[in-house]
Amino acid sequence: MSSATSASPAPSRPTTPEKSRSRRILTSFGFQITLALVLGVVLGLVARQIGPLADGAPNALAATLNTIGDSYVTLLKTAVIPLVFFAIVASIAQLRRVTNAARLAGQTLLWFAVTALIAVSIGIVLSVTIQPGARVDESALTVAEPATVGTWWNFLVGLVPQNVFGLTVSTSVDAETGAAVSSVGFNVLQVIVIAAAVGIAALKLGRRAEPVLAFTESTLKVIQRVLWWIIRIAPLGTLGLIASAVVEYGWEKLTTLAWFALAVYAGLALVLFVVYPTLLRSHGLSIRQYFSGVWPAVQLAFVSRSSIGTLPLTQRVTERNLGVPREYASFAVPFGATTKMDGCAAIYPAIAAIFVAQFFGIDLSIWQYVLIAVVSVVGSAATAGTTGATVMLTLTLSTLGLPLEGVGLLLAIDPILDMGRTAVNVAGQALVPTIVAKREGILDAGLYDAPRGHVPFDDDSADGNDSRADAADRPAADEFEGPSADAAAERLQRSPR
Repeated sequence: MSSATSASPAPSRPTTPEKSRSRRILTSFGFQITLALVLGVVLGLVARQIGPLADGAPNALAATLNTIGDSYVTLLKTAVIPLVFFAIVASIAQLRRVTNAARLAGQTLLWFAVTALIAVSIGIVLSVTIQPGARVDESALTVAEPATVGTWWNFLVGLVPQNVFGLTVSTSVDAETGAAVSSVGFNVLQVIVIAAAVGIAALKLGRRAEPVLAFTESTLKVIQRVLWWIIRIAPLGTLGLIASAVVEYGWEKLTTLAWFALAVYAGLALVLFVVYPTLLRSHGLSIRQYFSGVWPAVQLAFVSRSSIGTLPLTQRVTERNLGVPREYASFAVPFGATTKMDGCAAIYPAIAAIFVAQFFGIDLSIWQYVLIAVVSVVGSAATAGTTGATVMLTLTLSTLGLPLEGVGLLLAIDPILDMGRTAVNVAGQALVPTIVAKREGILDAGLYDAPRGHVPFDDDSADGNDSRADAADRPAADEFEGPSADAAAERLQRSPR
């Protein structure tokens, strides 16, 4: 055998369709999230069965799962503040590129209110029909004062920034040691106010603000890329979060509030799978294409329980999969991530407030039901895209004059409910820009109806900074679908303004 022959590489085996299909499934983001959910429940049950150590501390498995879940949430929270600031500034600045910006903004606000009103109406009807507050075992529940209370006065005062960074410092005294412990946090509402002021000022300055806006948009892309790395490890975070919830709450507390959870998830399902499809069909849009396009963001929202944390992915699927022009999507989606909360600020507070009234035997008048709807539609900004809806619920209860102790009844299953709430929030945040773009004649129908097959978080080829090495670093995800970046940019340029 000659040296040339011996040096020749062995022929590679062709990849069979079965192997290719299996590889796509294994690398699919949706499959990884689903697998993590199942494994999380199993590991949580195992850890709960092992039980705590002799001194009451959690066992090694439970501690490990809790650390994994908490670490993932911490990573998301770390990126929230810079993401909110630069996304709001950039979104307002994008309005300078839209000729009918005022009309688009007005239409967006109108449809935010319309869908929120429909959602809260569904919540009221379900809670009155199912009567979840009258079906619970009072002896199995603990009534406690909520740690956070939302009032209209506190909401208005909280809008005034205390400093340029929106920093807040809280100090508590340890009951055992007497030591004072301080923690630093951020008031998201104040950050939004600061960012809005900066964005409007930049918009007014025109050309003189171009360097600042260019820096803002570039920085936002860097933050989004870092957050995308965090998103890629979402299956690991999912495993830890689900397992920790099972360990902490078990099935006993979950089943005690089963009727309440049923009412909430029934409302969420009606909004997501009946109201949204009806709106899509009435505007001549394919229901299947909408769900296949938005589903990656809905999955991540379900796991992360943060509209803000899901924002980069929501904006990408809205642009790349649903065909909303970037100039408009860059404003509408970040704005929606902080104010559009059909799950947290409409369905949930309506059902929860009526649940509390039923639990304490308080009859609500027709005007109080109307007040629930008004508070839910107007007070959405109180949630500010953060994890949890306790602030919105306490705001509703305090407005109606209902006992705030009722919040403590629902804390046991709040993480489980928050997953569904946030998923519906994000679905609505992508739906409204799509409907408005369709009504205004700027939706790229070809992009909306195109077959899926593209990762929506790829950088736009028009930006000129999409390297081959970067592309090789991206995960395969068959449900992150849409046309190529080149085709997307070309169609976006051709779409009517």
